[in-house]
Amino acid sequence: MLTHDTMVEGVHWLPSQDMADVAFKLVAVNLSDLAAKGAEPLGVLLGYMLGEDDARFVGGLAEALDAFRVPLLGGDTVSGGPACAFGLTAIGRATHRPVPSRGGARPGHGLWLSGPVGAAMLGFEALRDGTEADSGAYRRPRPLLAEGQALAPLVSAIMDVSDGLLLDTARIAQASGMTIDIDVALVPIAVPEERRAEALRWGDDYQLLFTLPAGSKPPVPAHRIGTVLPRGVAPLLLDGAPPAPDDRLGYSHGA
Repeated sequence: MLTHDTMVEGVHWLPSQDMADVAFKLVAVNLSDLAAKGAEPLGVLLGYMLGEDDARFVGGLAEALDAFRVPLLGGDTVSGGPACAFGLTAIGRATHRPVPSRGGARPGHGLWLSGPVGAAMLGFEALRDGTEADSGAYRRPRPLLAEGQALAPLVSAIMDVSDGLLLDTARIAQASGMTIDIDVALVPIAVPEERRAEALRWGDDYQLLFTLPAGSKPPVPAHRIGTVLPRGVAPLLLDGAPPAPDDRLGYSHGA
């Protein structure tokens, strides 16, 4: 099983960030994709652009590889200029077959979320504004590898929340040919209540978003936040109503 993510300066991290954190996050977000397949990481391949803070990047990379017990198998280095970009390919082994996908949700299944959203948004703002608030959720997310492996035999659909809860829920609904109705008040958030709408759209939280058959309970801590319905007028409903046509549900790479 293979997955690849690229991170670009000014898009995925602030130019002023510690490159050790950038390296750590690059590993973590790729492993989060494996977590959403219930996979066990076997190693990574790095595409690295040489820059001014190579030592800090290498230090953060070593921290991440040690933290998640993943070896660096190889890769390539290139020279370049601003903006800087890095790519990483993660290799994993499926722990359950069939490997879970986004496309198995069925009417009556519940929609579940492994934890709160919004912490990464607050972390980004703390870094951007130079405050003393905790920025760890944005700088060094944690892939939920053990949780993904525990869920793999049970879920009907699963993915990680990288581009925003609403957008990623819509992706599960579209892949499954269903409509998913989110009960907005049930979504756990890590922000003040008045910022709930932002937290549901911001992304970068890397929680696991999954569906389970009716009556099933997840083997890991999680919150039921919605229900899968037969396909209706829209793939996503919020409290029974489709979002406005101009509602930006999350981060779109093509926007």
